[in-house]
Amino acid sequence: MVVDWGEAERRLTPAVSVLCGDENGAYPSGNSLLVRGRGETVIIDPSVTVVARGGASAPVDAVINSHSHEDHMAGNGLFASARVHVHHEDKLGVDSLDGLMEVYGLTGEVRRTFSQTVLDEFHFTPRPDAHGFSDGHVFDLGDLTVEAVHLPGHTRGHSGFRISGGVFFLSDIDLTGFGPYYGDAWSDLEDFEASLRRIRDEEADWYITFHHKGVIEGRDTFLRMVDEFAAVIDRRHQAMLEFLIEPRTLEDFVAQRFVYRPAVDSIFVEAVERRTASLHVQRMLARGEAVEVEPGRFRRA
Repeated sequence: MVVDWGEAERRLTPAVSVLCGDENGAYPSGNSLLVRGRGETVIIDPSVTVVARGGASAPVDAVINSHSHEDHMAGNGLFASARVHVHHEDKLGVDSLDGLMEVYGLTGEVRRTFSQTVLDEFHFTPRPDAHGFSDGHVFDLGDLTVEAVHLPGHTRGHSGFRISGGVFFLSDIDLTGFGPYYGDAWSDLEDFEASLRRIRDEEADWYITFHHKGVIEGRDTFLRMVDEFAAVIDRRHQAMLEFLIEPRTLEDFVAQRFVYRPAVDSIFVEAVERRTASLHVQRMLARGEAVEVEPGRFRRA
């Protein structure tokens, strides 16, 4: 269905529009990208707002998911006749609900509860027919292209997109003060940092984040925001290292909260805190910054 988005559609070029999510794309919504070519039109990361509005502002031939997280795939079922594409490393999370839970690494009651949330609030629809792509894959829309840029770390398959006309879609490298998120089973700290180095080479007129920031104009502003975003990793690491002045377990890290504020009440907070702390402790051990004083208990070296 074609829907008039009015002022919520921000057109960057004659071919590329941002379908702005509620509250500037704050979670659980996001800022989707609509790219109209002479041959085909694609939507990147159809949000819950796209579903709530009943569609995009043009007929959609294909959906491209930047990665397999619930908020980026909300419209996969809405565009039932459109092809779905996702990086092959994240395809299992698009194929099935069980696959998506593997990406998160959730187990037990948390897995069961969040599975229902993904179905009820994010309209998850399995798309086992999805096509996998790799880094550098080019979607030819006739008179313009969308090129996949693999930016892992957030998930194994997380990708950005280089689009004709000077647009670069960053997806969940969202450049917020919260900082990089690498709290899932499919996340990796080293990969995230490598991706942040890689995007510094991207030259565009507009950089688009799925959440919060939305449209960022100008390379100088973009680079400053990337550096501020990346600096959160070192701040977290130093705070965790200070915490190890006494022997601590991963559960101590979970209770202390280094990712979320204490007021945040979500069923997956503990899993995210545990995974994030585990990655930083592994880094400390590898650097000789910390030692394992007994199984499962760590102290600053």
